[in-house]
Amino acid sequence: MRDTEYGVIGGSGFYNMPGFKKSEEVSLRTPFGEPSDAFIIGELDGRSVAFLARHGRGHTILPSEINFRANIYGMKLLGVKAIISASAVGSLREEIHPGEMVVPDQLFDRTRHRPDTFFGEGIVAHISFAKPFCGHLRQKLLNSLMKNGIPFHQSGTYLCMEGPQFSTRAESNQYKAWGMSIIGMTNLQEAKLAREAEICYATLALVTDYDCWHPVEEEVKIENVLAIMRKNTENAQRVIAEVIKEDHLDGCECRHALRNAIVTPRNRWREETYHKLRPLLVRWEEHNGK
Repeated sequence: MRDTEYGVIGGSGFYNMPGFKKSEEVSLRTPFGEPSDAFIIGELDGRSVAFLARHGRGHTILPSEINFRANIYGMKLLGVKAIISASAVGSLREEIHPGEMVVPDQLFDRTRHRPDTFFGEGIVAHISFAKPFCGHLRQKLLNSLMKNGIPFHQSGTYLCMEGPQFSTRAESNQYKAWGMSIIGMTNLQEAKLAREAEICYATLALVTDYDCWHPVEEEVKIENVLAIMRKNTENAQRVIAEVIKEDHLDGCECRHALRNAIVTPRNRWREETYHKLRPLLVRWEEHNGK
């Protein structure tokens, strides 16, 4: 495995962050197939960073078509310790305005039929997911937002819907009534798989619209989403660059998520599954003396 400290999953606009020095593109094949695109590897303020276009360069992959397992497995092969997700979202709260940012602390799943675990086929694991985002990485994002004077909300629940269509008005009103804060189409699977891979994960959510529940604001349209996203990208670059400057905490509990999560005895593991998952199991084996 390489030694890349941070991974960033988002759009192609993040490859052009001021100060980022690209060194290479790495195309990986994983036991779960191919990632969304080649990983862009380089340095930012002396830190090694891997960028990945979640939807592929040119935005050619639907949310439901994203190979989340290959994307996160690829980050693990590159040695990534912490992943920052930059994601466009709709607001489900009056006080969360388009153009602002949210650092969510909870997730709610409304997706269907998406693979969201590396395990199965002879090895069973049940990770803790009560706190789906890394607390240390979230705090770094919050500190950076404060330092840069960018309007933000320090918590909220990200509802992950299937897509690719936006919500109906009935759905949007129901999600709002449930107390959800923002809505997107991608972060649930990333967060679960990053936890299983013992990689810290947090989201910088860029609010682009009011979904379609708002009685006055125009309902969500893709051209408006993209326009606001482009305006937000520069601010998001500044926030992420500030986080990457700092050391990541190796002692974070995310790094030990599998320690007590695997319930299948080692002598009952299917060897082909073990070899497929071996990069994810290195720390488990160290802890258990295997």
